[in-house]
Amino acid sequence: MLNGLPAPLHGAIMALLLLINTVFWVVPVYALILLKLLTPGGTAPRRVLDRAIAWLAQRWAMCNVVLSKVLMAVDVEVNIDADLSPKGQYLVCCNHQTWNDIFMLMYAFGSRAPFFKFFLKQELIWVPLLGLAWWGLDYPFMKRHSRQDLAKNPALRGSDIETTKRACARYKGQPVMILNFLEGTRFTADKHRRQKSPYTHLLKPKAGGFAFALGAMGRNLDALLDVTIVYPGGAQGFWPFLCGRVRQVRIHVRQLRMDDEWFDGNYESDQRFRAGFQRWVADLWHEKDVRIGEMLKASGSSASPKPD
Repeated sequence: MLNGLPAPLHGAIMALLLLINTVFWVVPVYALILLKLLTPGGTAPRRVLDRAIAWLAQRWAMCNVVLSKVLMAVDVEVNIDADLSPKGQYLVCCNHQTWNDIFMLMYAFGSRAPFFKFFLKQELIWVPLLGLAWWGLDYPFMKRHSRQDLAKNPALRGSDIETTKRACARYKGQPVMILNFLEGTRFTADKHRRQKSPYTHLLKPKAGGFAFALGAMGRNLDALLDVTIVYPGGAQGFWPFLCGRVRQVRIHVRQLRMDDEWFDGNYESDQRFRAGFQRWVADLWHEKDVRIGEMLKASGSSASPKPD
């Protein structure tokens, strides 16, 4: 346990241990990625390599969690109301407040489900150690376009849709958990105010990417999962987390019922379907907003998420 140490020293030790763990696992991941580059896509050897890389990534995540359990005094409570399998296919929606959410998702799912994948900004491919690993894990990289770029070339509006479809096509027939932060960005009080969000604890959800992923994966999905993460003491950044300043985390996972209509509609061209799906997401987000309030109250806190 690192309790009792000065916060900066606590954070430095945890950061060093997590870095060592990352380097340890990234070496074999890189070796398999080199083999993957030499292996034709869509073949059985390529699928074996994909599973092996995902297995290594999951071991990395589980070691991170073990380090936090042994050395950090974080009270994490996880409630999962869903049937999970490491061989399943899942689509996950989650609220987003801080980079700690990724760590907490590792904590919640462990080896009970496939290692999750999520959509990344294209610039993140240059992150040391992790960028190439994300590529090897088939994380979809999205290029964000400015309003000026879209005005000059309207065709760019559909590029993210095609990226989503191609990514989900690669995932068919293999264990996968696709994570979608519907808010599209981390919660801050300033963003909440500028959006004039109708929710107390959430930003407005963006339904498009979720609809495209749901349609692309289709009936191959074993379940649609709704994850709610709450920090009773307020959400903080990753460095304060490493320094031991995050004391409580509450995580709730529930399985959602999937109506057939959400698999068969066309979000892009069917206005009626798009409006219906957006209403469904809005209802889902209203329920999540109420749940966050209840989880905060049960933890003895009424605070809204703090800026990251």
